[in-house]
This record gives sequence, structure tokens and C-alpha cells, in this order.
Amino acid sequence: MNNKTKGIMFMLIASLSFAIMTVFVKLSGDLPSTQKTFFRNLVTVVVALIPALKNKSKLFGKKENQGLLLIRSTLGTLGIVASFYAIDHLLLADATMLNKLSPFFVIIFSFLFLKEKITKAQFISLIIAFVGSLFIVKPSFNVSIIPALVAILGAICAGGAYTYVRTLRGREKNYTIVFYFSLFSCVSTSPFLFISYHPMTLIQLSSLLIAGVFASIAQMTLTTAYSYAPASDISIYDYTQIIFSAFLGMMLFNEAPDYLSIIGYILIIGSSAAAFLYEKSKGK
Repeated sequence: MNNKTKGIMFMLIASLSFAIMTVFVKLSGDLPSTQKTFFRNLVTVVVALIPALKNKSKLFGKKENQGLLLIRSTLGTLGIVASFYAIDHLLLADATMLNKLSPFFVIIFSFLFLKEKITKAQFISLIIAFVGSLFIVKPSFNVSIIPALVAILGAICAGGAYTYVRTLRGREKNYTIVFYFSLFSCVSTSPFLFISYHPMTLIQLSSLLIAGVFASIAQMTLTTAYSYAPASDISIYDYTQIIFSAFLGMMLFNEAPDYLSIIGYILIIGSSAAAFLYEKSKGK
């Protein structure tokens, strides 16, 4: 296999691993999202600690980057808590698709805070993605809309977190950023364990720890994918997670997205793919 093929292969493995992670989060049952976040990231702390110690890197980053690391970690934690809440209250495919709006928010935040220009193709894709999200959310202006709005809030937080990861590129090692974020996430959610801890069965605890394992596998294979090929060649394959999630949701939870959600999927993925191919044709 050439490097591009290897990159695609690892991207597909990452997408499948993320989809399996969401399955185990859902299988862990009726637990607070903060509790799920704590145990999910507890595994990631250990996984990220190993390469950080091996490379004798600063676990908590450089002094001048503390502000950026704190903001990235705060947004990332809020994004995960919101995402887990959405997974528990929406169809698996719907929750995953709304979370995949985060790249569109990266475009917006990069324009606002990094002063990057929004191209015509990106602007059109943002409009189409917004319309697609409405098909999934199906605004009803009652409490039933809350999980979908929380999912979008999670995507906004994730988009902000990714923007700060881009800002930290070259300033801190990847495993330092991941370790800092994972430890921050565990520490910041730990008070909620004392306030509203729900006793867990062995199956629930195992599900969350397995979710953490697959999240770590996804992060590692995602990093490996981008080491073999540039984002301009393989990032679009990240959307295969929607296909994996929809399939697993139907097989394990008997979930079937309605025709409006499917239209929303097509609009969001289609707009992203069209912008991706257009920018690639322009050599950007």
C-alpha cells in the first residue's frame, strides 16, 4: 500500500473505533454524563502518560502555553459531556452526525480568532450544513428539542477545542496536549462524583473503561493516519463514522433514522465533501 492508502485505512479504523466508543457509552446505561466522562478519560490519561514519560516531555506543557491548554481542555471536557448526554437521549446516528458539525465551527472560530479567511466554498457549505442540522433537529420548540441542542452545543465546544489544538500545533507535543486535557477532564468532573455518584454494576464500569480504550485507539490511529497522508487527502473519510454508528445503532439498539434525519445526513456530508473536493481541486 502507498502512504495515502495507509492513511485512509487508519482513518477508517479511527472512525470505526469512535463509533464503537459511542456504543459502549450508550451501553453503560443511565449514568450522569460527567461520571461517564470521568471514567472514559481515566483510560486516556494512562494511555497518554506512557509516551509522555517515554519521551521525557513536560506533562503539563510550557508555562507560556498554560492559558491555551486550559481553554482547550475546558472546551474539550464540555464537548464530551454534551456529546455523551446526546448519545443517551438521541439515536446514535443523529448524535454522531450533530457532533460532526464541529469542523464547520472550526471554520467559524478560525475566522473569528485566527483571522483565517472563509472561502466561498466554505461559506456555502456552512449554510447547507446548517440547513441539514435543522432536518436532524426537527425544531419543535418544546423540551424534546433539548438533547439535539445539547448535541450542537457539544459540537460548538469541540470546534473551539480543535481550534485551540491548531493554535498549540508546534508549541506542544500531541501527547502532552492529550494528557493535559484528559487529566483536566478527570479532575474537573471528579467533584460531580461526590455530589451525584451513581453506583455502577460491573457491566457499566466495564463499558465505560472499554469506551476509553476505543477512544484511545481512535486517537492513536487518527494521529497515525495524518502521519501517512495530509488532511487534504483523507479528512473526508472521518464521516464514515456516521455509517458505522447508524449500522451499530440499528443492529444493537434497533434504531432507524427517519427520512428527515437521512436528508440532513446527506446535506451535511454532501456539503463537506463538495467543499473538500473543490478546495482540493484548487490546490488548497
